[in-house]
Amino acid sequence: MAGVVNIRRDVSDKFYRYKMPRLISKVEGKGNGIKTVIPNMSEIAKALSRPAMFPTKFFGFELGAQVVYDAANDRHIVNGAHDAEKLQMLLDVFIDKFVLCPSCKNPETVLMLTKDEVLIRDCKACGAHLPVDMRHKLAAYIMKNMPETGKKSKKDKKSKKDRGSSDANIPTPAETNSNGSGDEGIAADDEAMLQMEREAAMLPEARADADDEDWAEDTSADAVARRLKDLSVTAKLIDGDADGDDGDDAGDDPIDQMVAFLRESPDASAKDISAKAKEIGLRDYKVGVALAVTLLDDKVLAEKQIEKHAKVLAQFAKNEKGQKALLGGIERLVGVEHPALLPKVAIVLKALYDQDVVEEEVFLAWGEKASKKYVDRKISKEIRAKAEPFLNWLREADEDEDEDEDEDDE
Repeated sequence: MAGVVNIRRDVSDKFYRYKMPRLISKVEGKGNGIKTVIPNMSEIAKALSRPAMFPTKFFGFELGAQVVYDAANDRHIVNGAHDAEKLQMLLDVFIDKFVLCPSCKNPETVLMLTKDEVLIRDCKACGAHLPVDMRHKLAAYIMKNMPETGKKSKKDKKSKKDRGSSDANIPTPAETNSNGSGDEGIAADDEAMLQMEREAAMLPEARADADDEDWAEDTSADAVARRLKDLSVTAKLIDGDADGDDGDDAGDDPIDQMVAFLRESPDASAKDISAKAKEIGLRDYKVGVALAVTLLDDKVLAEKQIEKHAKVLAQFAKNEKGQKALLGGIERLVGVEHPALLPKVAIVLKALYDQDVVEEEVFLAWGEKASKKYVDRKISKEIRAKAEPFLNWLREADEDEDEDEDEDDE
């Protein structure tokens, strides 16, 4: 038995009520394959009221090491050899930064995300609402993986790869071992994409009425000119849309300015993009529209551009509004800029899903109704029709999850 320690190890009172298991570490393998297993991380995380991947990812960030969750044995793994005391000391830092209330130093806190995209510790003991260290890389990871209250989040649903285990059991690409572990289910994933392509190819084109022209097929100069005109017009409507914002001057549209900036500065960092958005009066969550049509092109799948730019895309798609704006940019990408991509829109959307850029619930809400906010309504209908195989895949996965939950309850 490893015993228990005070959550605040600087408190020596043996009657201190907040306890957690002492961290256990086991070094396995050798050479380049050496790794440290933390077999009781789940118990520690439960005592801290945090998902087990949060402290594990913290270790990875602090040590500059990849981390993996071994679902079969419920073990959290950090690449490299690290002794228990070293990890315990890092855990103390995690607790101080992301668990303890800065005001009363009580661990009875809940992580919450404010409307201003600030991660705070809501203390149930003293009532303080104080932010975590937003400069730490873990803050961004937590914001992308916030546990939802009252319903399952995408992270808790079936695996994106094989739907046979929860998403928490599958490492992200950055968390996968160099020896290839974590690749299980890739073949099944490829098959799912091929099936989506086959289904999309058989879908009839969505039409507003029988006399409407088919924009997805018309690539004449006049049709392209109409699309570009539509792109410019819809861009000018975005800042005066249903969100209640006032429209911008027709000749000085922030979206157009951001597109121009990104094309002139293709290597701009997220910080540079945010600064430019502030300078031109464009809200961060609307930057996704410009990102989609500048960072991605007709080689989006062949060159895995979504995987390449996932980090910056996610930076501006932290909430539902940002993710919807990014999907609006995708509509422009496949419906206006590169209509040849329309038959493959289901695969493009799945790439966004696999990279955790857009949440499942946002995809499903987006798929319910066509909109003329970003493209012509008729194109919007066509895009959703071609996306139906992917949307059906998500719906079926939800149904399977619900059935599994019912069986578990019984």
